[in-house]
Amino acid sequence: MKKEIRIGLIGCGFMGRTHTNGYKRVADFFPELTYRPVLKAVCARSKEKVEAFAQQWGYESFETDWRTLIAREDLDAIDICTPNNMHAEIAIAAAEAGKMILCEKPLARTLMEAESMVKAVEQAQVKNTVWYNYRRIPAVTLAKKIVDSGKLGRIFHYRANFLQDWTINENLPQGGKAFWRMDANAAGSGVTGDLLAHCIDTAMWLNGGIKEVSAVTETFVKQRMHEETGRMQEVKIDDACIFHCHFENGALGLFESTRYARGHKALYTFEINGEQGSLKWDLHDLNRLAYFNHADEAEVRGWRSILVTDGDQPYMDKWWVPGLSIGYEHSFVHQVADFLRSLEKEQACAPSFQDAFETQKVCEAILNSAQSRQWQQTNVEWKQEAQQLI
Repeated sequence: MKKEIRIGLIGCGFMGRTHTNGYKRVADFFPELTYRPVLKAVCARSKEKVEAFAQQWGYESFETDWRTLIAREDLDAIDICTPNNMHAEIAIAAAEAGKMILCEKPLARTLMEAESMVKAVEQAQVKNTVWYNYRRIPAVTLAKKIVDSGKLGRIFHYRANFLQDWTINENLPQGGKAFWRMDANAAGSGVTGDLLAHCIDTAMWLNGGIKEVSAVTETFVKQRMHEETGRMQEVKIDDACIFHCHFENGALGLFESTRYARGHKALYTFEINGEQGSLKWDLHDLNRLAYFNHADEAEVRGWRSILVTDGDQPYMDKWWVPGLSIGYEHSFVHQVADFLRSLEKEQACAPSFQDAFETQKVCEAILNSAQSRQWQQTNVEWKQEAQQLI
């Protein structure tokens, strides 16, 4: 007999669709799981939009007030897919109501908000996780296994970038439903919280805590019309950010993110260089992991391209046959599966709110460093938690 986890989703935009797809497909490909998600209710402010979303995606009901949703007794878990300025208030209310919480990244706009969320879930002792989904791409998970095996030896360098080009237009507004990521009041920051947060979570999961940072940010268009007020206002989010850092293990890190890299829609890459080997990965070719092993015989030593589609590799025994690829959306299916498995094992599901709080510390240190033009300590307390590998 399956145990139901009744889901209440708040927000029906892009992330609402990706999460819902994960809930809908997980039972098909992970039939052994004891728990099964039930799409009980979805919430958004527009009645017309949320009703259409509920019908399309198969939710049993809908609400237009998130407080009403959280108060419902027929829900077990609240999934937060709202703009960042709503994360803290919703999560704290959900924790007080005794609901499990799955929250989109970044955890919050500021460190203070994030800390209040961590305290709320700890006090209520409710299950929680944050959707840093790139951990769940099989090639990235395989990278984690290789690093943890010690095959790379001592790590010297970690570098990552996340490049986009969608804001290269001075006439784009800020704020509103479509462009809230460009409004600091809604988003908290620009590429630092939106894109670099992903890079930082992956980096610390693979290579341990980031100790200190030195950063530069830039806002290329200084004023934009606010979509809701119609007035020209100062733009306070960062369009681009470059930072370098020291990891706790002594490695150097180099990170870059921008929304002004013409020709790039979502170029996310990372590379790790160790004493005995190196790894690199590219989101545009997400099923491949490049691996260099210095222990290979000199005659054949070189970079190898590992196609991560075999049943012996992370998660892939759940999908097709070797040689056939999966995509971006499958990382969310994997995160749902890991969360459900964590309930079976009565364990935390990484990344937890606490893990995401550590990432928030790095993001805040980056912004402070860019403003002060000085090195900033992050005060990260990173505990290497292995995610559930199904």
